[in-house]
Amino acid sequence: MQIISVFWRRLIIFLLSLVPMLWLCVNAITQQLGADPAKTIVLFTGEWAIYFLFASLAITPLRKFFHWQWLQPHRRMLGLFALFYAFSHLLAYLVFILGFDFSRLIAELIKRPYIAVGFPAFLILIALGVTSTRSMMRRMGKNWIKLHRLIYLAVLLVWIHVLLQVRASYQDALVYGVIVLLLLGVRIYWLLRKRFT
Repeated sequence: MQIISVFWRRLIIFLLSLVPMLWLCVNAITQQLGADPAKTIVLFTGEWAIYFLFASLAITPLRKFFHWQWLQPHRRMLGLFALFYAFSHLLAYLVFILGFDFSRLIAELIKRPYIAVGFPAFLILIALGVTSTRSMMRRMGKNWIKLHRLIYLAVLLVWIHVLLQVRASYQDALVYGVIVLLLLGVRIYWLLRKRFT
């Protein structure tokens, strides 16, 4: 991978990360989103937010286990795409499900626990996105690390958000749960090993 410069890798990752949104737009224009397009758009953007969140959290384990140092410069972009798709997910819900009725949003937060759980995860992603620049890292110092550890809470909330929506099959929730367990479990292992060695 060192043959390809960081710039070109970033460009490739950026373009590939836009492919799901492009697919969604094309299928929306051509009316290929099924019987309930609104639900399809909301679910699709939510799923891709989760995929990018997992990808950003997978960078550190892959770098440590396989010595793929070339991945490190791309973690921020993957995290920002997680925010992009999460924002698209919430916006789609507001526009296509609630019709931009914010009073209904408050009622939904109370009525549906999965929304009440997912919304704080979204706010965490916003905070991490806003503070992801090098200048913010310098300005915040050690507090930057403390803030960005909230990503672990966010991924747990996202998994609970998915789990609470299960109506029939738990397959997706189970798969996501295993991924979350692996991503967080390896970090807990590293922390315990550091403390007791």
